[in-house]
Amino acid sequence: MEYKKELGDEEKEQIIHDFLPFIRYTAYRLAWRLPPQLAVDDLISVGVMGLLDALGRYRRDGAKISTFVEHRIRGAMLDELRSHEWIPKSLKKKIALIEKAHRELEQEKGRLPEAKEIAERLNITLAEYHKILQHAHAGITLRFEDFSKNMYEESSMDLIGNIPDPHMKSPLEVCEDNSKKELLAGLIDSLPEREKMVLSLYYWDEMTMKEIGKVLKLTEGRICQLHNQALMRLRTGIGSLSLT
Repeated sequence: MEYKKELGDEEKEQIIHDFLPFIRYTAYRLAWRLPPQLAVDDLISVGVMGLLDALGRYRRDGAKISTFVEHRIRGAMLDELRSHEWIPKSLKKKIALIEKAHRELEQEKGRLPEAKEIAERLNITLAEYHKILQHAHAGITLRFEDFSKNMYEESSMDLIGNIPDPHMKSPLEVCEDNSKKELLAGLIDSLPEREKMVLSLYYWDEMTMKEIGKVLKLTEGRICQLHNQALMRLRTGIGSLSLT
């Protein structure tokens, strides 16, 4: 008897049941990027749709089912977030001013400036400074995945099914990847200790903002501020190096 390439109904039901916790976890992990018009439940719904789409596309002769499904779920959520990543020109101007002030103060003082110093340079309150970063977080597209091989699909093309060996890279790609990783590692190493700790716990230990707050004995809101500020510093640092 010929072995079925497609998944059976019972298999699909079991996979849906098994991956619902993963969908919820991933949605809450991405919640910091949510624009005002979206809620965590919206991401969860998108993740479920991504899961169903994955089950409809999956063939046994391709990648492992867990790998394939996880890529589809994350990809669907990220696509949804990116579709809402629009910020007005006025906010873009404020972000640019913050980055400029950051670069100027860093050159003047020979160290990374404090949030209070940046706010004073721009003649705004510290609360307003953090509010700008909070509203701008959806526009900060720096992702750690950008410094390695693409992990999420950017279109409907089935990349996994069309790439013979996803681990093979050209010498130029290897060189570029290594350069980007070294650049990012150097910038992260230059961050203040608490910001480095937040990034490490969030991206490598996969803790939520609330969990990190408990570890560092800070409020969840303060953790979000440190996270947003760290991303701003990395983005500014990369922008400065690209101009040299």
